[in-house]
Amino acid sequence: MLLKLAFAVFGLVAWAPLVGAQQNRPPVSQCQLIAEGLPRATFVAFKPESTVRTAAVAEDVVIRFLGHSTFEIETPSGVTIATDYNGWLRSARLPDVVTMNKAHSSHYTLTPDPAITQVLHGWSDVPGEKAEHHVVLGDAYVRNVTTDIRSFGGLEPDGNSIFIIEVAGLCIGHLGHLHHELTDSHYAEIGRLDVVMVPVDGGLTMGADSMSRVITRLRSALILPMHRRGPPVEGFMAMFGPGFDRAISDYASVTVSLRNLPKKPLILVLQGV
Repeated sequence: MLLKLAFAVFGLVAWAPLVGAQQNRPPVSQCQLIAEGLPRATFVAFKPESTVRTAAVAEDVVIRFLGHSTFEIETPSGVTIATDYNGWLRSARLPDVVTMNKAHSSHYTLTPDPAITQVLHGWSDVPGEKAEHHVVLGDAYVRNVTTDIRSFGGLEPDGNSIFIIEVAGLCIGHLGHLHHELTDSHYAEIGRLDVVMVPVDGGLTMGADSMSRVITRLRSALILPMHRRGPPVEGFMAMFGPGFDRAISDYASVTVSLRNLPKKPLILVLQGV
């Protein structure tokens, strides 16, 4: 049965461990403005190693740029999530969750380390279906919204996924290898994104004009460019008017929380981009 729920509370939400009958209760996205049907969830046991570094503040999320379109997201409880994981762009620590897209081999691997708890393909392994992920691991909830990709001169429906990580009240989105502008339906499924990782290659994904329109509509507080091949990132930043701030960081990582999100949308270029 379709449910339409409006979510107006954007405060801190912690995903508490669920036991017994509660394990069958799906998580509710705090980032979707309207949810048309509660998602089914896969709940995963998570036991952080004793050596895992605890964040100084329980609401801080660390985002590290590892290269190309791979970021490592570390949650307050120590869960790590690697985006567009290809197996060779990685940190010293094995991630707990990896997301992948298949437009190019630099965005996925078919031979990930079997010790990774959750491997999430942005495409379906069943022909004619689309990928659908709703995974709770520790204090993180990971879901996806599918988009199409160019393939053999046409479009392959649902071949890419925008992955959304909901943690510590934040909504963090990774656009993957986005090949077309989003529809109203996509925006409704995505909901609010406080932080968005956006490809700025200028054409391998889609043109800078189209990508800038997507970013303008998402109106995220923090915009992290990625996937730069060729065009200077300054060209992408120049497409935005006075409603956006711009900065080039001296570091490859940024620590974010609801407390320190920019009041005005900020395009932040991390070191290595």
